[in-house]
Amino acid sequence: MTEPTLRYRRILLKLSGEALQGDRGHGIDPKVLREVAEELREVVELGARVGVVIGAGNIFRGVSAASEGMDRAMADSMGMLGTVINSLAMEDALRHAGVKARVMSAIPMKTVCDTYAQRLAMQHLDEGEVVILAAGTGNPYFTTDTAGALRALEIGAEVMLKATKVDGVYDKDPARHPDAVRFERLTYMEVLARGLQVMDSTATSLGKDNDLPIIVFNLRTRGNIRRVVCGEPVGTLVANEKLAS
Repeated sequence: MTEPTLRYRRILLKLSGEALQGDRGHGIDPKVLREVAEELREVVELGARVGVVIGAGNIFRGVSAASEGMDRAMADSMGMLGTVINSLAMEDALRHAGVKARVMSAIPMKTVCDTYAQRLAMQHLDEGEVVILAAGTGNPYFTTDTAGALRALEIGAEVMLKATKVDGVYDKDPARHPDAVRFERLTYMEVLARGLQVMDSTATSLGKDNDLPIIVFNLRTRGNIRRVVCGEPVGTLVANEKLAS
């Protein structure tokens, strides 16, 4: 059997915190962790270099807390710490799957994990480790989507993979509207003009200004990470016009 060929050799996988909770409604589902770790092991064995950014919506959402009266900077700091919890859980799952991995945090916490430095992250990736980039950008008011786009650019990723609970970007919420239409390809300008909730506007602008393609796909379909990395048409591709045409 012919081994699949990689389309993308260096990727940034953006996981929402909610993706890790599975059907539990909160916290971390060990089964989901194991499944993601196994999929990442497959693409690492194919030769891909993988960075990961994980949100914290399964633990704490800073924006929601701020809307209820908490200081926004304090709430976002709590959310960034939540991403470290998720990142450590993912590191453990990867190690159990036989994959070398490490967490690098934008907020220094040396007794827990390494501190993020772009040069060191690149070195670890080149050595075949999965590098999990925690604590967002280290600053309040920036989402983990923005952190994902920023880190993707810093590590030289060819594509940012945004894993979600749906199979791409729709013109409206498919959970509420049975007639919702899924897009196969979108330009960044279309995303901004239509106000589509692919990522926040800062992350979208980063991708647009730096020609970083984003593929939005369903994490729950087994094998999708490998399919995307090998170039199969999965989910929705968002890119500048020259790439999305």
